[in-house]
Amino acid sequence: MPMPKDIGVIDLMMSIPISDDNAEYYEFLKSRLRDKDSLEGFKMPAEYMFKDIPKTEAGADKVDWLVGEMDRFGIDKALVGGNHVDAERMAAMARYPDRLLYSYECDPNRGLDEVKLIRKLKRENNLKAVTAFPAGTFPQVAINDAKFYPIYSVCAEEGIPFFCTTGVCGPRFPSRCQKTELIEEVVYFFPELTFVMRHGAEPWEEMAVKLMVKFPNLYYSTSAFAPKHYPRAIIDYANTRGADKIMYAGYFPMGLSLDRIFAELENVPFKDEVWPKFLRGNAMKVLGLEG
Repeated sequence: MPMPKDIGVIDLMMSIPISDDNAEYYEFLKSRLRDKDSLEGFKMPAEYMFKDIPKTEAGADKVDWLVGEMDRFGIDKALVGGNHVDAERMAAMARYPDRLLYSYECDPNRGLDEVKLIRKLKRENNLKAVTAFPAGTFPQVAINDAKFYPIYSVCAEEGIPFFCTTGVCGPRFPSRCQKTELIEEVVYFFPELTFVMRHGAEPWEEMAVKLMVKFPNLYYSTSAFAPKHYPRAIIDYANTRGADKIMYAGYFPMGLSLDRIFAELENVPFKDEVWPKFLRGNAMKVLGLEG
């Protein structure tokens, strides 16, 4: 079945741009990069993997522009966030509270301060998700490292889903801390925690499927992958026993345009019954938007 057009899509990875070229998304990584291209040539540290990285309409109100793009592609809601807390971001959330859902990228190196902040954001800013990029932390913190455990605990207690990058990362630094097998320990020890994989899990996508079959609290989102590159193991799992586990996430405007994503989605061979869950239903459940 072709992708339906009237679902009211929920995009599980989007961001509010600040500048016209979106280069600010990756400033926090520059101190860790070593090769010449990453330091001097790339505006985005994984630029070698992406084509036609989006630019914001020059001079436009960035929040209105983003919501306008959502409207153009039938996106009802988007999970947006960043690795800092500021008044500008909170003001954007307040302008479109039913469209832009707030997520916060945590830093496990901050210890108890991060736990306190997550609780505060949940109480005061309707925080919908906590996210993590283990390879992007400094120093790097592995998915199963003890530094993450207080964050897993607070997310489980507060009913906040945890979205985590897994697999070989795009920027040119080590990825061992993101090996997909490390997730098994976490979802075993925290069965109350909703854990969502981000950014593909490659080359361990078959491991990702095995773990989703095994653990009911583990999910997968398609962030940072153009649809024509969705792993075959993930498509096959969604079409069989995993229809309730696989969720749409884009990467706009950080690396992929919505024009490309939605053009390529047309050719993803999901079964009829998978599309509504992939594009909306599973995200509604994970984010606690049902009822």
